[in-house]
Amino acid sequence: MMRLTRRGVMGGLIAGWGARALAEAPFVSPLPRMRPAGLSSVPAAAEAAGAAEALVAEAKLGGEVSFVLADLKTGAVLAERQGGRRMPPASTAKAITALYALDRLGTGHRFVTRILATGPVSGGRVRGDLILAGGGDPTLSTDHLGDMAARLAALGVKVVEGRFCVWAGALPYLDEIDRDQPEWLGYNPAVSGLNLNFNRVNFKWKPVSGDYETIFDAEGERFVPPVHVARMKVVARDLPVYTHAQSGTVEDWTVSRAARGKGGSRWLPVRRPDLYAGDVFRTLVGAHGIDLPATEVLADLPDGAELLRQESEPLPDVLRDMLKFSTNLTAEAVGMAASMRSGVGGHAASAAAMGDWLRGMTGGTAAHFVDHSGLGGASRVTALEMAGALRQLGPAAGLGAILKPVKFKDAADLGAGRAPQRVVAKTGTLNFVSGLVGYLTTAAGEERVFAIHAADVARRDAVPMADRERPPGASGWAKRARRMQLRLLGSWA
Repeated sequence: MMRLTRRGVMGGLIAGWGARALAEAPFVSPLPRMRPAGLSSVPAAAEAAGAAEALVAEAKLGGEVSFVLADLKTGAVLAERQGGRRMPPASTAKAITALYALDRLGTGHRFVTRILATGPVSGGRVRGDLILAGGGDPTLSTDHLGDMAARLAALGVKVVEGRFCVWAGALPYLDEIDRDQPEWLGYNPAVSGLNLNFNRVNFKWKPVSGDYETIFDAEGERFVPPVHVARMKVVARDLPVYTHAQSGTVEDWTVSRAARGKGGSRWLPVRRPDLYAGDVFRTLVGAHGIDLPATEVLADLPDGAELLRQESEPLPDVLRDMLKFSTNLTAEAVGMAASMRSGVGGHAASAAAMGDWLRGMTGGTAAHFVDHSGLGGASRVTALEMAGALRQLGPAAGLGAILKPVKFKDAADLGAGRAPQRVVAKTGTLNFVSGLVGYLTTAAGEERVFAIHAADVARRDAVPMADRERPPGASGWAKRARRMQLRLLGSWA
């Protein structure tokens, strides 16, 4: 089934600090030893940090709160609280991933998905295999595949004499980003060189005659093909809500009947994105009268003629959406693609390589990454390192132009502070972990860089696996952390 829908989001172009070449600004020698190059203390820093203690106490977060505010031009630290403490960055790590990818891949980089033929095409027949070859594009969608199917038909292809194959070897395969997350969370999917819909599949259900009708589809803006490589069974139990198992080429899910209620839908993660993409492409091509054989997975990509290709948006646009919507799949794909430029393969090795790169670029010593998205709770970075990286590397890379504006909704967000002229930043949220890092223009027009991290690691680690999607108390904790961050910005404005 295919139908037209009207739903979409677009990230707007954000002008600002990214257009200013401040990389040549003089750096201050690191003092003390743990302080990254480019940041230095000034006598007022302790007093400014002391004035913020009331905001920290008011938030009642427990755990630790760390922050650094520095002058963007000189690197002088204007306010600091535990700036050298190693904290989980959560999704603020994506700001570092963006810098890493821009440095290694370049602003002109585009991810490419191709259709290849291993034999000649004549008389509407592919006299060989047809291959859907991924290039690591984290933004590939059902609509993109639908357009590729239409273009293939426009070439006059009607029959494939050989096999239909998919290849996902452009990036290392990862079955899930973080093993400490529940297996049903859509933001913790597999990663591969062939990705689709952020490697999520849409599960829909509705009550019918005392039971439930269920379906999986790959809903896009214009195409909604059914999915055959995933199936769901509704079972009589309370917990767990979902279970998952791989049965050959099919992903078998079960769901608790007690948790369904009325009809609805939910995006679930995909563990075999290569088979998922192949399944969806076969259906979309079939709508044009091209009957492809069952999908086969290739370990190695053979030589073949390129029939057509689908290119992603340029890397800065891909990263802008990643930072706006905090898409973990995008962060992992671009991070691993950046590492592979230096010959580093594998997810853990790639995360470590990003940490090595950051330390080498900024002079920091404490950063440790277990992934590129910040989803893993074992990553650590200090506020000094984060602020130093944003100050030293961000302006030349154009980071400020792709960060999301921070909005102050009312006077309560500012507290006793003033409204800054502008703030662009990356948020980060895990259970009982919250961060905000970015750039601030004060009411007087002075440009600052900041990093704020809050975490109650012991409380986070104590949450049982079954409760990690929505643990008791986490929502209120996150709201208090967010309010503290906004009021700190107001006090600095």
